[in-house]
Amino acid sequence: MQRHFDDVLLGSIELFCLAAELGSFTAAALAAGVTPAAVSRSISRLEERLGSRLFVRTTRSIRLTEGGRGYYEQCRQALTQLVEAERVVTGQQQEPSGTLRISLPTTYGHHRILPLLPEFRRRYPKVQVDIHLGNRNIDFVGEGYDLAIRVRAQPDSTLIARPLEDARLVVVATPDYLEHAGAPQSLEELAQHDCIQFELPSSGRRIAWLFDEEGREREVLTEGGYVCSDDVLGGVTLAKHGAGLFQTYRFIVERELAEGSLVEVLRPFAGRSRPFTLLYPQGRHMPLRLRAFVDFIMDKRRHWAAGS
Repeated sequence: MQRHFDDVLLGSIELFCLAAELGSFTAAALAAGVTPAAVSRSISRLEERLGSRLFVRTTRSIRLTEGGRGYYEQCRQALTQLVEAERVVTGQQQEPSGTLRISLPTTYGHHRILPLLPEFRRRYPKVQVDIHLGNRNIDFVGEGYDLAIRVRAQPDSTLIARPLEDARLVVVATPDYLEHAGAPQSLEELAQHDCIQFELPSSGRRIAWLFDEEGREREVLTEGGYVCSDDVLGGVTLAKHGAGLFQTYRFIVERELAEGSLVEVLRPFAGRSRPFTLLYPQGRHMPLRLRAFVDFIMDKRRHWAAGS
């Protein structure tokens, strides 16, 4: 194999990544234990080799160019793989360790994943779990995430996608609300009810409710006096306090349905679901902490699929 990189070039790439992450040549120099001039020379050496500017420099700040941003994302991933490969060879990763950064939707996070994390850490006490709870799409490379769980994940050739479950949907309300407003018997009757809305913050679009009508999926756009954005659990809380009807995942309200504090309506039209998927970047050197977490969650999913 032909040699493409020498020690000086690899060092320059590391300093470039530090400067990009910290937003400052001086901060990168302090972190690396070199002078700001050495960082500046390294960046200039890279720019000369690439024939492209990596940073826009002013007297007070630096920022990545468009080309620099793409180069940083690729270099950061490559350096991470080199570190993990070295750990595997030297035996430093015989036990999972380090920080695992995961991004979870609020629904799946609170009701599926977070309750399992104490058990995971009892098994792997050297792994620290850094959790982001939210419903926006994250940038794996740019934001440094190891894994995410998403609903209806879009195809992406850079990511490995592992199905977790098709989560069944139900429409619920409190007995008090139904006593006052009546229980809808058809999809058309939803127009006469206060239906709690969930709005996607990325687009401002309100989510249609899904139903099964004679074996076919039907989307219904509902109306109501409450709109929640970003956190679906807000709609569940409103429904629990009598604000109206809300469509949510059965696993979120299983206990309330069993206790009778919430009641399922429109059962003849139920049966639809949305898929949750586990996502992580492709790479030949998968960190042991990530492999351990993926195996742990995929083992647990068998219980969810069985309805337990």
